[in-house]
Amino acid sequence: MIPGGGGGGASLEWKFSQVFGERAAGEDIQEVDIISAIEFDKSGEHLATGDRGGRVVLFERIDGKDPHSQRELERGEGPVPKHPEYRYKTEFQSHEPEFDYLKSLEIEEKINKIRWCAAANGALFLLSTNDKTIKLWKVQDKKIRRVCEMNAGPSTRLENGSLVGNIPGATPRTIPASNGIPSQLMSRSLGNDFVFPPGGIPSLQLPMVVATSEMTPVAKCRRVYSHAHDYHINSISINSDDETYISSDDLRVNLWNLEISDQCFNIVDIKPANMEELTEVITSA
Repeated sequence: MIPGGGGGGASLEWKFSQVFGERAAGEDIQEVDIISAIEFDKSGEHLATGDRGGRVVLFERIDGKDPHSQRELERGEGPVPKHPEYRYKTEFQSHEPEFDYLKSLEIEEKINKIRWCAAANGALFLLSTNDKTIKLWKVQDKKIRRVCEMNAGPSTRLENGSLVGNIPGATPRTIPASNGIPSQLMSRSLGNDFVFPPGGIPSLQLPMVVATSEMTPVAKCRRVYSHAHDYHINSISINSDDETYISSDDLRVNLWNLEISDQCFNIVDIKPANMEELTEVITSA
């Protein structure tokens, strides 16, 4: 948003500061890629988007937070603010398509709403919901583990349970064998077409996994809140205590605790005894 020239009643000129997900000329837009929900966290440092394919994509701000308050900027006392810049952080599959066999109803994976929860211990928390199921996600940076080397070199063989080859002073244990093959192997059914390679079977080489200094964000589902709404969920909202939240459909509003996924309290119910008398519905809560 850029203020236009002129007096106090000047119009505002809107421009793109960043564009994500550009498509090539002539490329068709897939329905699963259409954004259905978007939400900033309270600090403005993170942005979450959800699409019709049930995916949640996270972005993080990289230009640093402006030290001037919003009130100073509105009064024109501070410097002209530069556009905030964001970069891709991570994405994960939040919901999958489901089928309700009791009601013979297909449940889409489309993300209806996303709400950020309070961060804790360097981790981000957010709620995402489709028509029927709400999920609590934890996103945290973790060290990348890589395969660095094998536990044994190619010249090291395992004979009768002992490592030999490059190990000084290693002497294999001998077990009575038939035609050079240990009796334990002979007792097993190996099949008529099995042939031992010359020199025996080399030792099993196992990879060694070590943690590196590189970090990558990992998303993990912490809670699943389901089977509480008969109608499609249209909104969720975090309460000021950061411990509870409400979810609403067309006729009911439920109160949840973030730590309890199998119980909620119905606090609003406007469903009439006779549905023909229905005159209003809940659209947001």
